[in-house]
Amino acid sequence: QVQLVESGGGLVQAGESLRLSCVVSGTIIFSITSMAWYRQPPGKQRELVAAITSGGTATYTDSEKGRFTISRDNAKNTVYLQMDSLKPEDTGVYYCNAKSEYSWTSTNYWGQGTQVTVSS
Repeated sequence: QVQLVESGGGLVQAGESLRLSCVVSGTIIFSITSMAWYRQPPGKQRELVAAITSGGTATYTDSEKGRFTISRDNAKNTVYLQMDSLKPEDTGVYYCNAKSEYSWTSTNYWGQGTQVTVSS
């Protein structure tokens, strides 16, 4: 199995930065093919923010391009989301996601989430 633990959320003002971390552990972490960060704004559905493959290729949604950077440190089993120039609309609970391919089964794993609040 795979466990994900996020940290780094908080309350900041518009224009400031935060770095989220997601520590990955478990017995089948070798089966993870990609990692991602999702955001769930208040009263809305969860949405993709950024993703990174096992090979290190990163993708972003249009609203985050140039402001957010996803990265991974394989030695620390940690994925990061550097968020710069934060806007009030970035407010929400941020979830770490891992996609696993193991024993012919695809599985999505989720962390518990970390709250990010951006005040104007």
